[in-house]
Amino acid sequence: MGIKSFMGRRAKPQKGSSEKIKVSDYMTRNLITFKPEQSVLEVIEILLKKKISGGPVINDKNELVGIISEGDCMKQLSDCRYHNHPMEDVKVEQHMIKNVDTIDGEMNVLDAANKFLESKHRRFPIIENGKLVGQISQRDVLTAAMKLKGQTW
Repeated sequence: MGIKSFMGRRAKPQKGSSEKIKVSDYMTRNLITFKPEQSVLEVIEILLKKKISGGPVINDKNELVGIISEGDCMKQLSDCRYHNHPMEDVKVEQHMIKNVDTIDGEMNVLDAANKFLESKHRRFPIIENGKLVGQISQRDVLTAAMKLKGQTW
């Protein structure tokens, strides 16, 4: 027996209500991205310099091929130290997450909040026509929520 939803019928959205607040309204479009052939050391330098926790990995056609995070980089540092291997030759494509969850830019931003809670992800890339067009983070969702405060959720 599957899970049943007991959510009742929703009232029609009023003008200016949260029903019209889309992920694409709050996503970051100007992204720091990485290439599969980049070194993990270079990624670490960029993460620290830009004060970000990770980012999408794209190919030359701007297609999403993975995500690399601080955690992925720390694991590689630990592995190299343990095995006494140099970090200089370690590439992003060897350590990025390849199965990447994405969400639709048309999704309601509050529904996106639920996706964050269910998945424990810190960010979701947004793809349109096979190309990376943006990314939404937990912070972006919180920003949207603060703009919506005072409205009925």
